Amino acid sequence: MTASRFVLTLTCPDRPGIVHAVSTFLLGNGCTITESQQFSEREAGKFFMRVEFETLDPLTTIDRLRDGFRGVPEQFSMEWRLLDATRPQRILIMVSRFGHCLNDLLFRAFNSGLNVEVSAVVSNHTDLSYLAETYGVAYHHIPVTPETKPAAEKELLDLVEDLGVDLVVLARYMQILSPELCKQLEGRAINIHHSMLPSFKGARPYYQAHSRGVKFVGATAHYVTPDLDEGPIIEQEVARVDHSMTAAEVTTFGRDVECLALSRAVRWHTENRVLLDGNRTVVFP
Repeated sequence: MTASRFVLTLTCPDRPGIVHAVSTFLLGNGCTITESQQFSEREAGKFFMRVEFETLDPLTTIDRLRDGFRGVPEQFSMEWRLLDATRPQRILIMVSRFGHCLNDLLFRAFNSGLNVEVSAVVSNHTDLSYLAETYGVAYHHIPVTPETKPAAEKELLDLVEDLGVDLVVLARYMQILSPELCKQLEGRAINIHHSMLPSFKGARPYYQAHSRGVKFVGATAHYVTPDLDEGPIIEQEVARVDHSMTAAEVTTFGRDVECLALSRAVRWHTENRVLLDGNRTVVFP
């Protein structure tokens, strides 16, 4: 028989007995814990936990587990989610004209590096349609101008709903989302951007970094919020560069770290390893 696998994540005020209550419930329902991680945030007195478990009992369905577990959250004032660990999450990738992150995500998704199903690619340009076609993924060209932005965002949200999308990934999508759209996608949209010291804004940031002689280039993957590039951080990556490199070589290094940071963030989110803690995240990699 094939085991059914589930993931339980929870957040609640920290107090004795939480782990015991969870493990007792799972044992009583014939489940075996295969992975368990927890964190106590002592200053705020908050507790975070992720438990992955499995069962061979065909009667142990996710609905039955959810119904049976409801008494535990009531006892401990928990916020919790219980999901099927075997179901690939459906993602929609947004991109403009830089294709490195899109190419990396498509490759990982179609070679089992990510347990996701790419539902569609959305772009405000047509340049990268060939990449989506290579992997047999639908490519939706939604141009954006100041006048058409509300209609374009509505078209995007309609796609998210119609395709049953779990996560929207901004893979170098060079348009600022409206505060209303950010709110609609809260907790289920991830963005990637370059992050270096000092921070370089505007066009050709890696060329700016090269001209200033930076020693590291980096990238940050974070949740999308109305505050531009200030959402809760999921992952960051850096690479050392030196004076012998050309601006083009620095750019290549920068794009590599963008791909790494974004793919890790997508993997951890879709494996339910990220728990929000206000402006911060708790990540169980």
